[in-house]
Amino acid sequence: MQYKNLTIIGTSHISKQSVNEVKRVISEKKPAVVAIELDRNRYAGLVSGEESRITFSDIRHIGLKGYIFALIGAYVEKKLGNIVNVKPGADMLSAAQAAQENNARVALIDQDIAITLQKFSKRFTWREKWNFFVDFVYSFLFRKKAMKRFGISNLDLSKVPEKEVIRKMIGYVQMRYPNLYFVLIQERNYIMAARLHKIMEMYPENEIVAVVGAGHEEEIVELLKSKDI
Repeated sequence: MQYKNLTIIGTSHISKQSVNEVKRVISEKKPAVVAIELDRNRYAGLVSGEESRITFSDIRHIGLKGYIFALIGAYVEKKLGNIVNVKPGADMLSAAQAAQENNARVALIDQDIAITLQKFSKRFTWREKWNFFVDFVYSFLFRKKAMKRFGISNLDLSKVPEKEVIRKMIGYVQMRYPNLYFVLIQERNYIMAARLHKIMEMYPENEIVAVVGAGHEEEIVELLKSKDI
């Protein structure tokens, strides 16, 4: 999506299509800045090739619920990545590498993952836990029916889902998991939009490319347009 001198690429973190799209756009645009949906620790781990692992001792900082959520998320993403033979975060790593090749500055625009997980631990309710259990069992027993909720007939993990599918999925999360939606999506969208706004003010005459998960793309643009940041 394009807004003024900013191009936002919505990606899937395990998609070959996303990796190729990121490289192509950065090569064509020759931006002064490449903004990436990462914080310092995740970026350092990605660039060094060392996985940023959540350890049991981290529970003191991020809470038990945040710890469990991080473990489940990492496990699922790794398994899906193995299916398509793409390491999770390949889209962000390709953005960082393309930025370096094109002499662009890398800007890290996401909130520190520890802060996000802390907030998740505090806000994730028992009702949302129950909804998660029900949805997990339903999707396991009735996979095709669960996919049809979002208009998916055949899920291709190597590609970014269609925008209408993403909207339906985000709407479902917002309805069933309002606190999860606020912490993982809405609040981070605001933070990333605010940081992109500052970058645009610093580089008004230069091209800027931002690489974010496809679920963040549209709302970030809406926030930038509304100037409510």
